Parts: sequence; structure tokens; C-alpha cells
Amino acid sequence: MAISPTPAPLFDAGTHAKRWMEDYGARATRGDALAQGAADAWAAMFEELAAVAGDDLGHARERVQRHAADIGTGFRVIGEADERPWPVSPVPLMIGADEWTEIERGIVQRAALFETIVADIYGPGRLVDRGMIPATLVTGSPYFLRPLVGMEPPGGHHLNFVAFDLGRGPTGEWRVLADHLRAPAGAGYALENRLAVSRTLGGLQDRLNVRRHAPFFAAFRAGLAAACKRAEPRIGLLTPGRFNPSYAEQAHLARYLGLLLVEGADLAALEDRVYVRTIDGLKRIDALWRRLDPRLLDPLAFDSHSQIGVPGLIDSYAAGNVVLANAPGVGVLESPAFAAFLPQLATRLTGEGLRLPNIATWWCGQPRERARAEEDLDRLIVAPAFGQPTLGLPGKDAVTGADLSPQQRADLLDDIARRPQDYVGQEIVRLSTMPVVVGDTMVARPFTLRVFAARDGKGEWSVMAGGFARIGEHADDRATVMGEGLWSADVCVFGGEVVAPVSLLPAADSAGIRRNPGTLPSRVADNFYWLGRYLERGEALLSAIRVMLGNSIDADAGAALASETVGRLVGQIVSSGAAPHPHTLRRADLTHTARTAMESLGEGWQSVAEINRHARAIGDGSRDRLSADMMRLLDAPFPTHRGLLDRAGSLQRRYAAIAGLSAEHMGRTSAWRFHDLGRRIERAVAIARATRVFGMPGATADDLQTLLDLGDSQISYRQRYLTGIARVPVVDLVALDPGNPRSLAYQVDCIAAHVSALPVLADDGMAEPQQAEATAIHALVATAAAATLDANRLGEIERRLGQLSDAVARRYFLQGAEPLRAGGLTLA
Repeated sequence: MAISPTPAPLFDAGTHAKRWMEDYGARATRGDALAQGAADAWAAMFEELAAVAGDDLGHARERVQRHAADIGTGFRVIGEADERPWPVSPVPLMIGADEWTEIERGIVQRAALFETIVADIYGPGRLVDRGMIPATLVTGSPYFLRPLVGMEPPGGHHLNFVAFDLGRGPTGEWRVLADHLRAPAGAGYALENRLAVSRTLGGLQDRLNVRRHAPFFAAFRAGLAAACKRAEPRIGLLTPGRFNPSYAEQAHLARYLGLLLVEGADLAALEDRVYVRTIDGLKRIDALWRRLDPRLLDPLAFDSHSQIGVPGLIDSYAAGNVVLANAPGVGVLESPAFAAFLPQLATRLTGEGLRLPNIATWWCGQPRERARAEEDLDRLIVAPAFGQPTLGLPGKDAVTGADLSPQQRADLLDDIARRPQDYVGQEIVRLSTMPVVVGDTMVARPFTLRVFAARDGKGEWSVMAGGFARIGEHADDRATVMGEGLWSADVCVFGGEVVAPVSLLPAADSAGIRRNPGTLPSRVADNFYWLGRYLERGEALLSAIRVMLGNSIDADAGAALASETVGRLVGQIVSSGAAPHPHTLRRADLTHTARTAMESLGEGWQSVAEINRHARAIGDGSRDRLSADMMRLLDAPFPTHRGLLDRAGSLQRRYAAIAGLSAEHMGRTSAWRFHDLGRRIERAVAIARATRVFGMPGATADDLQTLLDLGDSQISYRQRYLTGIARVPVVDLVALDPGNPRSLAYQVDCIAAHVSALPVLADDGMAEPQQAEATAIHALVATAAAATLDANRLGEIERRLGQLSDAVARRYFLQGAEPLRAGGLTLA
């Protein structure tokens, strides 16, 4: 009897993948990337997706988004205070190796062409002199920086890192839509997309020999190092700061590449060299991968109103002592008007046409081209020639001529007649589509591709294999309508050759062991210190609120505190600036005070919510050094439990989790020391103040119970003393017992240890001011006795703690006004 073959399972990954492709193919246009691509590769990708998500595409989308959130990917829209999660599609764009080779060649050709042109513009100027480029195309650009004419860039190259936006037409041809030369963004997002998608589609990399991103980043890092004068250069990523839309990407890139993430205030130019302000003094920096607008780089050379630049930076650049990638002024080539001249320039300068053609462009600064643009206005896009707003296009980057109202059309033509050089006409580009998951369905949407190129250690151009795709929100396939897009997608370049598992991590035996964690900028130390202080301040305030709520308002918590004790508690809260003084000590007024002290925002009170906001802002500014778990806790929304006491308890547990992460997961580096030093100083101040208010002679039992609660020492006291509550034992436990991790003495011991372990910048062997203050505080506490500890000594300890904080700030947190020649600063 013949045995029938076992039927294939109805719901295996291959079945799902086939059905998805068939359903999508029935709706997609002929120019879709899937319809025109390698069917086997797309099928393999969908099989990997189905193996993870089954038949639920919505689950696949949520899963890859969750991985992106774990990585810490985010971006900020200008004008918004909070970051948004980076939108990643679970479906990558698949590009075969042969097709990618042609794209790669076009990218290398274009990058080399731009280097030649910009070197001439800031050098001999032959292209303008010979009429190949109109002079107004250069001098009319807001990104042309005249002070740099004749200046040779350190390292010999104006361009080190570039990006280009490509559009794929319905017939499969690729064209350049935009050039990004000033401070190209997005490489970090390409990396994060790859990480998120590879965690979702784990088997795809080996199954299709997907090319990796690590070789590109390694080549770029080697290229920056090779451009520097020193054998082991110090390289930084210069960021505008945490409010920049792509700050999260910049922090991720700095961490991945091992670069210092620095802001303008971190740097100082001195004697034609650039230094980073660190806790060890001034340390020389050799190269900056800048993400700062070049006009804001140096207020002495460009925009004198810049508050985020580095005075004297361009002098150091002119002296050849710091590499800037990219060189200031290269943005002159980004203007859409330049696209009108690139085909001819390519032929004249390279002997061949552009491998990746531009959008057809007509610059209205030329009479014939202007007439063409006006005549074909309904069939063209009109855009600002130099990327700046114009009177004829108020508030718009570009507009389709056919979409203009009669009045808008007349206004535009009038302004073109007045200032024709401010406008270009461009052909309307139709984009190919690709699959994207919307809800739990796969639909076709137009996309663009951003590709990156960087110089390697030999000065040659290396192209990232893939980049990232931006996907439109709507089905309209016109490039001008798509804009920035709604989603992003990984781009997988696949082929037949096995891909070596390259990583930026060194080979197991190739790197020497190093326990020095590296340079700590003063700004980062400042941030970590105040992050610790704010977190501890919030926890202390929350403890006071909970004691007041739990013992004087909550009927289930037992007997209420005496009014005198409640009044002292209220005084603690009010003196911290968290809330106004209540009219009475009645329940309703106390509840109102507690709610203000915990939840008030934007009303001038230093509430728990306001303290959390400060801590979150500090965390955002140091995210390259904080774990994703720490950032999630700092970013967590304020609790919304029904009762105040429940919300306070939830916040207290969050504070405990953050403290646990910093205690158990942060390496014992200088950054951790500053963070813990901030915590210890803030806690010491709070305990000294609480002891002075609740622990002095004449204190009642309620006062002493409150002091134990504020010092989180109730259990320790009960275990140690079985005869009831007494003032001297309570004061000893809370203030002077070095074995109690919540006591004043314990905090002072930790403070002394941290201060002694921090770098000493002077070499005369004498105690520095912060060391002297720590020693004095330690002596005040170590020589105290509980029976005689009085308000005067506790007040002196508080005052000394404030002086210590000021001394630490003066010595280590060097700000812009700090004299660069201050005694003891080292230059290295």
C-alpha cells in the first residue's frame, strides 16, 4: 500500500510568507520594489518574519518597535519638549548586490566630484573664473563662508562624511533627490534600524548574506584618526545639545564609535589648539565630527551671537591643529540650484556623466532657464534656490505649480521677477513603492533611500551597505508630497558572497587591557553630580510627604501625629520650596499642600514632579553614558494612581529602582563617583536638617518617630532597642552611627572617600579646597556625641556641606567663564 506524503502544515512560515506576497502583489503597482526585486530574497525575509510573528503582522510591527525602544532610539520634533519613539517598519527594503554596486559607484563618483568642486571654490576659484559656475551661485548662498577662502583643511579634505537621498523611479532607475554635506544626519538611525530588525529577523543575516554596517563605521573612524597629527588622537562628536532633533542618534553614534560626545561649552581654544574641559584639566582634542551648524561654530569667526560655539575654534582649524568633519562651508553645494550645473561639471571634471543623475533642475537666475520654469510652471516643482524661505513661497520648502491658487501663482511669479536667483524649477519625481505594515495589513507606500559615504584610513570613499529608507504616510508617490515620511526601514543589501562577521570590537587578543575608563568632560561630571542630588532631593521630599500623609491624614495608618510635629513636617516641606504654607493644619489644607509638593509643575514650586523634570533633562543630556533601563525610569510618566499615598509609594519605588541601578550596575568610574557624591551630599544635608528639627532636647515621641521615618531607620531602631523610644539613641542611630547606611556619619564617610579618590590637579602635595572641606566635615561628625550634639553643630555641618559643594563645582565643573589659565589646570 502506497504511503501518502505528509501534507505541509497549513500555517507554517512559508505558507504565511507566500500568502502575504500574493496578497500584496495583487494590490501593488508594477513599479513596486517587491514586484521588481528578487522574489526569493523577499520570500526568505517574509519567512523569517512569519517565524517570529506567525500570521500577525501587527505583532511583528510591535516587536521591532519594542526592540527600537530597548536600544533607546528616539527623535525630537522641533518645538516639542519630549522625544518621540523612532518609527521602524518590520519589513526591510531588499536590494541585490549587483544593483547596489551601481548605486555605490554613483555615490563614490558624486562624493569625489563634490570634493573637487568645494576645494576649488575655497581655493583657486577656477570654476567661477571660467564661467562653469556663476559667481552668484556661490556668493548668494547663506552657507558660503568667505573667511575660509584660501584656507587648507587639516587632513587635506573638505568632506569626510556625506549623505545623499535617492529616489527609485517606477521603472527601477535611481536618482539623487538631495545632498547632505554640512552635518549629515541619519547614520545612527541606520545602525539602530539594523539592530532592531536583526533582533527581530535573527536568521536573515546569514541566510541571505546581508552586508554589515560595522565595516563602514570602522572605516570612518580610521579615516578621522588618519587625518589627525597624533598617533593616538582624541576625537569628539560635537553636538548642539539635547534639544537638537537628532540628539538621541548622536549619543548612540558617539557610544558606538567610542567618541567623546561634547558640546561647545565643553571645549576651549588656547594657543591655536582645542581642548576639552575635563575633571583632570584641559585635554587636547584632535578632531571633531561636528553636527553643529557651521555658522554657529565660532562666534569670533562667523555668527557673533552664537552661544553654543567655541571662540577661537577656526583659528585652531586654520593652524591645522584640529580636524573638522565636515569642513565649514561645504554646505554651499547643498543648494538645489547647484543641481542644475552638476551634470556639466561632472562631464568636464571627471570625463563621464553622472552615474546617479539629479532631478532635472532649472535655476531661475539664468534668463532662458527662468523662462522655461515660468512656461512649464504647472508641470514643475518650484523651490527656494538656496534652501532658505522666500517671499513667493512663505513657510514652504517647495510647491507643485499645479497646486497653486491663482493668487498664490501671481505672488510667486511676481517674486520670481524681482529675485529670480532665489528660485529653481524642478521636475516632478514619481517614487517607487515598498511594503510597510499599517495596523495588521501590508500596504504599498512610496519611499526614499538615504545612503552614506565616508573616507577611510587611506582617504578613499567607503559606502555604507544599505543606509535607511524613509517611507511616506500616504499612497501619493510624488517626492515633494512624501516629505520626510512617517516610517523608516532597514535596507538589506544581499548577495551570494559570504559576509565576514565584522565588528567594531577589537579581536580577542589584539587590544591591550585597559582599566582607565577614559576622559570625563567636566559638563558630564556636573550632570552626574546634579542627577544624584536631584534624585536624592526628590526622595527626601517624598519621604516627608509620605510621613505627613501616612501619619496625619490616612485614617488606616494609626494615630495621628501631634500638631506640633505636623507643623515641623510642614515647615520642612515649605522650606524646601515645594509648596506654600497651608492656612491651617486641618486635613483638607494638608492634603492640598501634599498635592502641590508632589505634583505641581510650572507654578514655581520645587515639587517632586518638578525635580523629576530636572532629573530627566539631565539624563537626556548624558544619555550616551546612561543605560537604557536608567533612561526608561527617568522618562517614565508620573504615576496616576487614585490616592496621593499610592502615587507617592509608586514614586518611592521608582527612586529605589534608580538607586539600585546606579549602585549595582554603574562601573566605579569618576562619573559614578560624582553621581554618588551628589547623592551623599544631598542626603547628608537632609539628615542634618531633620536631626536639627526633630532630634534636639525636648523632642517628643512623635518627633523622634518622624526622625526615624525620615531617616528610614525604624526597623534598625526596633531591632537594636527593645525598651522604647529615647532621644539620644535615636540621634546616635540617625546621625552618628557609621554602620547605618542612612546616617549622617555614613554619608560623610562616603563623601570623604569620593573626594579623596577624585583627580588632584595641583602637584604641590597640599590639600585642595574640596579636600579641606571634606576633612573638616568628617572631623565635625566623627568627634560628635549624641548626648551633646546640638543645633549649632548641625547647622555648621549643613553650612560646610554647602561650601564643599561649591568647592567641588569650582574645581571640577569648569564653565565658559572659568579662566583657562587657572592654577593647576593641565594641558595634555
